[in-house]
Amino acid sequence: MVATHPIRLGTRGSALARWQAEHVQALLAKLGHECELVIIRTEGDRRTDVPLASIGGKGLFTEDIERRLLDNSLDCAVHSLKDVPSALPPGLVLAATLEREDPRDALVAAAGTSLMQLPHGARLGTSSLRRQAQALALRPDLRCENVRGNVDTRLRRWRAGDYDALLLAAAGLRRLGLADVIAEYLDPGVFCPSAGQGVLALECRAGDAAALAALAPLNHAPTASAITAERALLLNLHCGCESPVGAYARWQDGQLRLSAVVASPDGTRIVRHQAAGLKPESLAAEVAEHLLSNGARELL
Repeated sequence: MVATHPIRLGTRGSALARWQAEHVQALLAKLGHECELVIIRTEGDRRTDVPLASIGGKGLFTEDIERRLLDNSLDCAVHSLKDVPSALPPGLVLAATLEREDPRDALVAAAGTSLMQLPHGARLGTSSLRRQAQALALRPDLRCENVRGNVDTRLRRWRAGDYDALLLAAAGLRRLGLADVIAEYLDPGVFCPSAGQGVLALECRAGDAAALAALAPLNHAPTASAITAERALLLNLHCGCESPVGAYARWQDGQLRLSAVVASPDGTRIVRHQAAGLKPESLAAEVAEHLLSNGARELL
C-alpha cells in the first residue's frame, strides 16, 4: 500500500527534536517517501519552570503528539524513546526503532574534569531523578539542582555559571555536534542509563498499513530487542520513565544482557541486578523480580 500524501512526521520544536525528525525524513527520502514535518509544543515544553517529577513526568513529551496521531492529523511521531511511557495508548504502536546512538550519560563540565573530581559541594544540574540518585550515590556532597529547557538553554546556563556541571544524554549532544562540551562519558556499568536512551522511536497508528510499511525498513532488530527488554522491565516494576530507575540492555556473546538499577532520589539506597538471556520479556521479568525482592519495591 502506498501513501496518498506526504508522510506527516510529528515532532517537538527543539533543535534536537528537529534534528531527529529531519534525520528520519532524510532516511525515508532515500526510500522514496516524501515527508513533511509538523511541529507540536507538548506539555513538557510548556511547563519548564518546575521539575518533571513534580508534574507527573509520564507522557509529558508525548501525549500531545499522540493525540494528533489518534485524530489522524499525523502519520508518524518521532520520539526520543526514553521520553515514551512503557505502555502506549490503545491504537498506537512503535513501528520502528533506529539503531542506537551512544546510550551513556555525559558530564558537561570544564575539560579534564570527572564526576569524582568535581569540587566539594558542586552544583550539578539535572532534571532526572535517575541521574540525581546515581550521582548522589557516588558523591553525596553534590548539590543537585533542577535544570529544565532544551539543550542550548541548559548549556547557556552552565556557561553563565548557574551550575558547575550538567548531566545530559551523550546521544543528544553528539547529534547536535556538541560532543566537545563532554568532560566525561559515564560508564553504564556504574551509572545505568535510562530505558531507551540514545534510541529514536517511530510511533504510528496500529492499523495504518501504509505508514507501517514505509517505516519498517528503518527498524534495527538488535536495538528493538534491547529496548523491548528495557521497557518490559519498567512495566514489570510498574514505574514511569521519570522514576529513579535505570535499564540498559545490549547484545554480548550471543546473549542479551540487561542491567538495571532502582534508587532512592537521595542516592542513599540503591538496588542493582543484571542477567542474560535470549527472550527480552522473560529476561525483564527475571531482573524485575530480583530487584523487587531485594528492596526495590519499597523504593518505588
